[in-house]
Amino acid sequence: MVSLRPTRAYLAVPAHRSRLVAKAAASAADAVFMDLEDAVPPSEKGVALEEAVRSLSSLDWGNKRIAIRLNAVDSPFTGEEIRALAAHPRLDAVIVPKAERASDIVAVADQVRGAAPDRPAPVALELLIETALGLVNVDALAACHDSVAALHLGVGDFAASLGARTSDIGISPDSYRHVGSAQSGYASAPLDLFAYPMMRLLVAARAFGLRAIDGPCGAFRDAKLTERSAQKAAAMGFDGKQTIHPDQIEPTLRAFMPSDEELAQARRIVEAMESAEAQGQGAVTLDGKMIDYANVRMARRIIGLGS
Repeated sequence: MVSLRPTRAYLAVPAHRSRLVAKAAASAADAVFMDLEDAVPPSEKGVALEEAVRSLSSLDWGNKRIAIRLNAVDSPFTGEEIRALAAHPRLDAVIVPKAERASDIVAVADQVRGAAPDRPAPVALELLIETALGLVNVDALAACHDSVAALHLGVGDFAASLGARTSDIGISPDSYRHVGSAQSGYASAPLDLFAYPMMRLLVAARAFGLRAIDGPCGAFRDAKLTERSAQKAAAMGFDGKQTIHPDQIEPTLRAFMPSDEELAQARRIVEAMESAEAQGQGAVTLDGKMIDYANVRMARRIIGLGS
């Protein structure tokens, strides 16, 4: 089931940059992943692993969820990373990049458990879906092993996998638009490249009781765009969003927190339904709308997000 510990702002940090890792540990992010993969050049892979192990032991991470992104399953570095990390008590999860085939994930899960057979709470696996093949297989990936706990959408590599004509991380290409007819003056409306993969990943996550984490907004200096991007993910039902810079943490957290108005309305819905139940009714009218148990379940999720 979805973890009760929040993962709204999930901060990525290169593992070999010790100063940045220390700042991440002290930040307001709910979760942090130290990256051994894309953010680390090949010549620094050994240093990155050493720093990740050291940081797990030496830094005060508070109540944060701590994960480490491994290198790809076919990388020569991955086995050593698993052996060095799996038994560490402060590590909550490893993130498996470019997850595509269930058999690969099962193999990684077996390696992780084999490297720490006496660990009371096994290290969880969080899968990064960032290719067309990964999305096609997302249901099988979500269900392939009981250690799989979350699905992340890798928006940059996913766009590259599709051949999308954009160089912006997490932002739809400007030319991706619906164009009207000549009668409408060729009016156009922007389309969202990530609407389908986000929903597809979210459905798979919910079907198998996993958390769903959206990919980052690459425009990290644009607080408004960062918050709008996070608001979309939050509105869809995602549990959090990756951030790539500390400046994105606050607007991302804000986006995932219900407003006072949302919370007040959610409480009104629950109270109205409780009153209806006391009168032997299973539905009630509130503000001219019919309210039933589905509304109550949605309202209680909103209340839970605000607690």
